[in-house]
Amino acid sequence: MSDHFKRARNIVKRTTLIVRDIQASRRWYEHVLGLSVYYDSEFILSGAGIAAGKAGDKTHLMILKCDDPVIGMIGLLQWIDPIMPAPPIDFSVGYGKPTFVVGSDDVNLTHTRAITLGTKVHSAPHEWSTLGANGRMKHFIGLSLFDPDGYFFECNQLTSETG
Repeated sequence: MSDHFKRARNIVKRTTLIVRDIQASRRWYEHVLGLSVYYDSEFILSGAGIAAGKAGDKTHLMILKCDDPVIGMIGLLQWIDPIMPAPPIDFSVGYGKPTFVVGSDDVNLTHTRAITLGTKVHSAPHEWSTLGANGRMKHFIGLSLFDPDGYFFECNQLTSETG
C-alpha cells in the first residue's frame, strides 16, 4: 500500500474549551464529573497554534483528566490579558456545539453533585436503551446537563446488556 493511502494512527487525547471563569469551571469538572487537574499554567500565545486571540495574548490553560492517563482529557482555556469578551451562555445543542458523552458508574451521584452547584440540568436521571454495536441491547440510566459555559454533557451509566 502506498504512503498516500496508508492509514494514520491518531487518537483524540483532549478537547479544549474556552471558558469564562477557569476556577468556576474547575470546581464543576472536579465536583460533578470527578476529574482531577493534570496540568495548570499560564502562557503567552504565539499566534500560530490556536485560531483564536492573537500573538502576545496571555492565557491560562488547565487540563483535567479522567481515569485514563492519555485519553478523555478536557482542557479549560481562559483569556487573561486581554480578557476575551464572552457571549451570553446559550443552553442549546446545535451545529458547532459539541456533545460530550461520559460513562459513569453512578449517574444519580453525578446528578446530586450537579444540583449542589446550580447546574442547568436538561434531563434528570432516566432509563433508556439502545442497540449496541455488538447487536445486544444496552440499558442505561442517563443524565443530560450543561457545564457553566453551556457545553452539553450526556452522562450514561450502563446497567445491563441483553440479547
